Amino acid sequence: WGATVITNMLSAIPWIGQDFVQFVWGGFSVNNATLNRFFSALMHLLTLHTHGSSNPLGISSNGDKLPMHPYFIFKDIVFYMPNVMGHSDNYIPANPMQTPPSIVPEWYLLPFYAI
Repeated sequence: WGATVITNMLSAIPWIGQDFVQFVWGGFSVNNATLNRFFSALMHLLTLHTHGSSNPLGISSNGDKLPMHPYFIFKDIVFYMPNVMGHSDNYIPANPMQTPPSIVPEWYLLPFYAI
């Protein structure tokens, strides 16, 4: 459902909306492969500038490193078994005319639902 909202919001941008949809999802159809691709790209962006990921000044960072950083465990779970951390609502067939019961709409979100 969230992917549908993102796709609709991106496709509503005049002139370049379809290009954004193609770039983010790899196509207008959203399925498991495109969701994994999008989630993997987000995880890469989140972990790109973590402490110790780059060393522009050449300062030794050996004291800041851990032998097995929790990021590596998280990365292995996400990239090798992405559905393990999924939400159960992701496996329910989508109904675009009904908001999922797990999402409680608040009054300040109603304009976004109207989009």
